[in-house]
Amino acid sequence: MLKGIPVSAGISIAPVLRLTHETAITQAESTTPVDTTQELGLLSKSVEQAREQLEKLKEQTEEQLGSEKAAILSAHIAFLDDPAFVGEMSALIENQQLAASTAVSQVADQFIALFESMDDAYMKERADDIRDVSRRLIRNISGGDTVISYPEEPFILVAWDVTPSETLQLPLQYVRGIVTAKGGATSHAAILARSLGIPAVMGAGDTLMEKVDSGSLLIIDGTSGQLIVSPDADTMATYQEKAAQEEKERQLYEAIKDLPAETTDGHRVHLMANMAVPEESDALIASGVEGIGLFRSEFLFMDRSTLPDENEQFAAYKHVAAAFGDKPVIIRTLDVGGDKHLPALALPQEENPFLGFRAMRISLARPELFLVQLRALLRASAFGRLLIMFPMISHLEQLREAKRLLEQAKSELRAEGIAFDEKIAVGMMMEIPGACLQADVFAKEVDFFSIGTNDLVQYTLAVDRMNANIAELYSYYHPAVLRLISQVIQASHRAGIWTGLCGEMAGDRLATKLLLGLGLDEFSGAASVMPKVKERIRSTSLVEAKQLAEHVLTLSTVDEVVQYLKDKAL
Repeated sequence: MLKGIPVSAGISIAPVLRLTHETAITQAESTTPVDTTQELGLLSKSVEQAREQLEKLKEQTEEQLGSEKAAILSAHIAFLDDPAFVGEMSALIENQQLAASTAVSQVADQFIALFESMDDAYMKERADDIRDVSRRLIRNISGGDTVISYPEEPFILVAWDVTPSETLQLPLQYVRGIVTAKGGATSHAAILARSLGIPAVMGAGDTLMEKVDSGSLLIIDGTSGQLIVSPDADTMATYQEKAAQEEKERQLYEAIKDLPAETTDGHRVHLMANMAVPEESDALIASGVEGIGLFRSEFLFMDRSTLPDENEQFAAYKHVAAAFGDKPVIIRTLDVGGDKHLPALALPQEENPFLGFRAMRISLARPELFLVQLRALLRASAFGRLLIMFPMISHLEQLREAKRLLEQAKSELRAEGIAFDEKIAVGMMMEIPGACLQADVFAKEVDFFSIGTNDLVQYTLAVDRMNANIAELYSYYHPAVLRLISQVIQASHRAGIWTGLCGEMAGDRLATKLLLGLGLDEFSGAASVMPKVKERIRSTSLVEAKQLAEHVLTLSTVDEVVQYLKDKAL
């Protein structure tokens, strides 16, 4: 059995088709001086061919998956106009008399190495986009086919990596799954696989290609990340049964997709999705969620040498706000520090970064940076139902200063005659125990709370959530955490505002009935798990959920809580 990163849910069983191209772009370098005029001509022709190919594929993608996914190819086309990319290739041909294909491979490998060295997963996986464009250029130069031939029978694609354009060109009537040695959940290929409904597991490791041969039978589980090569009869039977059950559940979830998240006795809550990158918009809208409960704005800032200016931020926020229309989109202001580095700010190294200079503490220390983001968010609010959320608030003075700067940004925009939502809602993350204990005070100052259980557990239990040695101590079912969640919700309701939850707990079906009973108003998690949460909500009553929650709050240990929920909640 092999294991990878689950990136697109679903179980699939089919023979393997291996793609043998390597991750690197490198071609054999020519030591013989070349005709630079001829090679520059080859590069120029290749670029124009690539532009035509990508424009055509973009049109097909827009028809099939919508403009959001087609924008991935727009980014690829933009690389062809980047002087630091194609321009550098031309310079190598002129200055070093390199062959066009060699120049492409050298520049591509430099860009790929740069992106893959980055800590942020989203930026790291942009290497796939460089790889995609560069392979296309080299194929055009060599006269090779830019379209891969696939068999007209079911198969699971296994490869070192799969680029976005390769994913879009897969024959949907035959492909049953995708498995790659490289890549992860935020790669464009992964996003496209989810949109196309193809089960996929990525990042399975360098030994993948050694252990899986073309033609061998493979089981992939895009939910758990498990891969089973040449399964025996019992394993086959087990997974065939799982696949049948999964299909039955998929049909059930599809049937309730457009129905409200409402209990059997008529209590309505809201199901939202967490969002990392704008390219996910179409897939999230199609999933039936009611909006975005957490959009992480830091994707714009990570792993770059310069900060995004107001117009760049505005374009990104506007894109998401407009895509969701009248559905709410909650955008969290910059949340970096801790495990998220920001080279453009040159943040200091700290012995305990999770308790240090991060999130709102950075924004308030750099008001000129914060005001740029606030102006961009306000401008984008004119194009949809956008809400602003402040992270990592521990002191009331911090919240008041953030609100003061927001009012300053509003005043500036009014003076400039720039439209924005004058009634834009403002909320705060409840992820620090001190803030939760003062929830009644904070509730008078904001329009909503959003509980971030990932950090709340870490800070409440003094457990580093990234430390495998103490992983068993990290649990949102700890009675202390549950009491804080209950206290926050009750304080918000007394003040007439609502509370959401955007940590992993929101997508945990075992916790759904408990959170309902505690009075949670909004659940926000990964879109792939929210249908299961909706089904659980629609099959229980609020009265029953309240009785369950009341009893859980009397329990003393994590094990007692989990066992009780298993016995009573499912």
